[in-house]
Amino acid sequence: MNNDVPLPTHTWPELEPGWVWLCGAGPGDPGLLTLHAVNALRQADVVIYDALVQEDILAWAPQAEHIYAGKRGGKPSAKQRDISLRLVDLAREGKRVLRLKGGDPFVFGRGGEEAQTLVQHGIPIRIIPGISAGIGGLAYAGIPVTHRDVNQSVTFVTGHDQSGNTPSSLDWQSISKGSQVIVIYMGMKHIAQIATQLMAAGRSPLEPAAVVTTATTDDQQVLETTLGTIVDDIATANLAPPAIICIGQSVLMRQVLDWQNMAAGQAPRNLDPLGRGRPAESA
Repeated sequence: MNNDVPLPTHTWPELEPGWVWLCGAGPGDPGLLTLHAVNALRQADVVIYDALVQEDILAWAPQAEHIYAGKRGGKPSAKQRDISLRLVDLAREGKRVLRLKGGDPFVFGRGGEEAQTLVQHGIPIRIIPGISAGIGGLAYAGIPVTHRDVNQSVTFVTGHDQSGNTPSSLDWQSISKGSQVIVIYMGMKHIAQIATQLMAAGRSPLEPAAVVTTATTDDQQVLETTLGTIVDDIATANLAPPAIICIGQSVLMRQVLDWQNMAAGQAPRNLDPLGRGRPAESA
């Protein structure tokens, strides 16, 4: 990126000394950054970034100190309290601090916790939303999280809580009955338990499901499966986190909307994967 090229005409906010901006970096592809994120990267003195932030994104802040604060399940990582207080300390040193988080900072990203800590310590903040992996990552796989012929609701859930276990506060019976499409963040570790609970609550084992790993990056992989076979199919495909899991009829739309493979020359597999028997433009 050429920093000599100005951003479009706009009253761009200034990242002032002693401030912390909490910014979403999107699901991976640097092209999915917002212009506010680019503006922040150009100004920061220090960037504290998560595990899912791509190196190409950090390269847009060559003037800044880069501090890794990634948290990955089952691996040594910084404690959340230490990360939050580090932000406070850096701001009090008069730094222009950019807290860069994968996806959106307020969608299963602990952004609310960090922002609250900063405010409680008297540190001024700005929030910059980002494209969440549960939407953008699935879009890159050719899976729309909503489709008029499929669903009028979508539920986003996390696959683990603060303890690392499947969230005990989730009512899988209600989720199963109340949402046509379910999107699960950080669900790979407990997918066997989650799938069992959903089927016990009435979801069909034949229901379409998809797993998208390292979404929107060059390493993206997509597994199309069913709720009843998802556990075995993940093992067979040797997939590993980070992953987004989608359960619902909208997964079938990948047969016609797999735009990345179509761009590589492949024909769509099925022009009418929902079996509606009519053109898509028909009401």
